[in-house]
Amino acid sequence: MYDLAAMGAWIEFAVRWVHVITAIAWIGSSFYFIALDLGLHRDRNLKSGADGEEWQVHGGGFYHVQKYLVAPAEMPDDLIWFKWESYATWLSGFALLILVYYLGAEFYLVDPAIADLAIWQAVGISILSLAFGWVAYDLICKSKFGDDNTRLMIGLYVILVAMAYFYSSVFSGRAALLHLGAFTATIMSANVFFIIMPNQRIVVADLKAGRTPDAKYGKIAKQRSTHNNYLTLPVIFLMLSNHYPLAFASEMNWLIAALVFLMGVTIRHYFNSLHARTGNPTWTWLATALLFITIMWLSTAPMFRAVEPEQATGPALRFAQAEGFDQVHDIVLGRCSMCHAAEPTWDGMLWPPKGVRLETEHQIAIAAKQIYLQSGLTHAMPPANLSYMRPEERAQIVAWYKAATNP
Repeated sequence: MYDLAAMGAWIEFAVRWVHVITAIAWIGSSFYFIALDLGLHRDRNLKSGADGEEWQVHGGGFYHVQKYLVAPAEMPDDLIWFKWESYATWLSGFALLILVYYLGAEFYLVDPAIADLAIWQAVGISILSLAFGWVAYDLICKSKFGDDNTRLMIGLYVILVAMAYFYSSVFSGRAALLHLGAFTATIMSANVFFIIMPNQRIVVADLKAGRTPDAKYGKIAKQRSTHNNYLTLPVIFLMLSNHYPLAFASEMNWLIAALVFLMGVTIRHYFNSLHARTGNPTWTWLATALLFITIMWLSTAPMFRAVEPEQATGPALRFAQAEGFDQVHDIVLGRCSMCHAAEPTWDGMLWPPKGVRLETEHQIAIAAKQIYLQSGLTHAMPPANLSYMRPEERAQIVAWYKAATNP
């Protein structure tokens, strides 16, 4: 029988690969069209009736691109729709959320020191919060408050900061920032699914029926697309943050996230201004650098110190009671805990890698699958085998894990 832990790891890898590929496609097309729209020459009287045009060169060829404010006189047969990149990115991202944070809730999602939630409660909060984000955002956009785009962006920023604080109050630090990224990405993908694409379909249907499309649909779609443009870079930061404890394990992680959204604005403002030929706001680089330095300073705030039981409890109890646990416990303490500790003793290491601590029976038991995959099935840990874990010790880890999973 194939090793289920290894199969699960490969499935997670495959889904993550798909997520990265589709995200690259979505972000690339989004950035390209925003840059294209901003860079169009609209001061030319085009015979085609287009709103603007731009000549581009790439890959040894020249491209002549024209944009119609509403639609061309006749609808082409080979119209390309940009939508699946967004849908596939969100679907693969949610699949990862299930595989990593829902199925591994005890290890990644729930932190009893922050909120002693049952797994079903944490998963419920996660799902409901994502739905809430879209509904609240969409209602605000469609209200009178949303008539002023600057006011709307400020309101959206306040919501995002509030959600950062909320997530950091109910989930582990790692899950908090990841969920804030998922919360934002859900808004972005829902913008495409519920607003941008339906509005474009209305325009196409009107044109095919011989009616003059209402320009408001394009205006609304462009507003939502602009929001997505400014939210993209913070989402990438938040998705990568789970690899960096300095970002997610600090007690100031919600404030770090708030500043990351501001960095997204300053960076995009520079490139959008450059593409629109409205100036070269180099001040944004200084502002971004200062924001990042502030984030670095905040990251030195005290790390979360979860108060965990010494003895294994809950689902982890099965691994703690499995044959060979005492030996594995000693192996991990001797080979791993000098780094994976609240206060690592390895020279030059200031925090446990990925925030993983392996000092107590409980911590070791809940990390059983990771220990098995990283140090038993493979030799990924310890890195370069710096603590000299012996082959027979790795074999003991494998035997212990299999004894617990195949009683």
